[in-house]
Amino acid sequence: MSIIKVENLSKKYIIGHDRHAGSAYRYQSLRDTVAHMARGLYQRLRHPLSPNTENTEIEEFWALKDLNFEIQPGDRVGIIGRNGAGKSTLLKILSRITEPTSGRVEIDGRVASLLEVGTGFHPELTGRENIYLNGAILGMRRAEIRRKFDEIVEFSEIEKFLDTPVKRYSSGMYVRLAFAVAAHLEPEILIIDEVLAVGDAAFQKKCLGKMEDVSKKGRTVLFVSHNMGAVIDLCSRGFLIESGRVAMEGSARGVVRKYLSSTITKSTHKSWTHEAAPGDATCKLRSLTVCQENEPILGSALISSPVQICVSIDVETPANELGLTLLVSDSEGKVIVHTSSMMNRRLRTPDRGQHFLKATLPAYLLNSGDYIVSVVSDIPNNRIIFDEENVISFDVSLDCEEVGRYPANSWTGATGPGIVEWARWEGQDEFPPVP
Repeated sequence: MSIIKVENLSKKYIIGHDRHAGSAYRYQSLRDTVAHMARGLYQRLRHPLSPNTENTEIEEFWALKDLNFEIQPGDRVGIIGRNGAGKSTLLKILSRITEPTSGRVEIDGRVASLLEVGTGFHPELTGRENIYLNGAILGMRRAEIRRKFDEIVEFSEIEKFLDTPVKRYSSGMYVRLAFAVAAHLEPEILIIDEVLAVGDAAFQKKCLGKMEDVSKKGRTVLFVSHNMGAVIDLCSRGFLIESGRVAMEGSARGVVRKYLSSTITKSTHKSWTHEAAPGDATCKLRSLTVCQENEPILGSALISSPVQICVSIDVETPANELGLTLLVSDSEGKVIVHTSSMMNRRLRTPDRGQHFLKATLPAYLLNSGDYIVSVVSDIPNNRIIFDEENVISFDVSLDCEEVGRYPANSWTGATGPGIVEWARWEGQDEFPPVP
């Protein structure tokens, strides 16, 4: 018997567009806003049955459209898709936070959900008081909450701040406590949105382990995340949501591969004009290219030769300790190489102007297979300048003499200082030659 059954589920929102958007009316003073509200109230009192469309264009937006699926007890389901695909709307309906426009949802069991930081918390109450409040919202008795209290506090690692009002908590502390409550009060269904991305890496790993333990006890987990590696590791099934519909249902690994194949740029080179380049007034990303022997890769990279990932940036305003980070992921979204230009002290503070940098991955670091490159730039106060995911891709093949030396789908390298070499591109006027 299904623990969740969804039939012809749809959700419609009405979106109002200001007809004056882009004009001087877009930015109004408080006086103008109050006057506009007063006029609207007068019109509704005078003509209560007539819609107020004086300055508004109405649009129907279907966040979900005719969803049908079933989830069995103990299933670990990963729900993935682009931003705006309808994932969060689906979870809100399953959590009974919002009502569907049409269709029906049958849920057999108690649901605990963690959709936003601090959901169900009262900011004026302490962490201790919010544990009892949140437990009560989830339908737990006081004795049951008291029995689990010490485990919740230990898992959340915020014992020192337990009697502090949660309005003084950081977003990371909110997540720690909220997840600890949701996961330890033994719901039949645990629903987790991308909120876990707020926590630090160690706590994320701890949460994933807890969700796995929960599922092994026969409870059901629904997990929305852009971390494809976590989805594959945690989930047994997957749903790919596109434009409010289920585009694919199957194994988590198969669904992730389908999703990544539809989002990856099938090219070893990408460039931007200065106006369209990602970044801000500090720095802009101009190009990203995969090379071997200082030449762009046109076919496959050979496992026996170093792979160079070449980055071109325009520094508009020199910033102290400006850094570039490259992430190389495999075809399942798992990060294989994570490296930063901060490893080379000479590259930490580039001057104003155009700069050409390259990160060299040594031979035999990557085995045969497909790889995806993402790039991030930030400065020490954790301000992100640009964060471009899945910008380019390339594949690595075995040389003829290397066939059979390594098992298929294994990874031969490791990351860390000294593994990837960062340097400036030198010796050529054009960087790198455009393929």
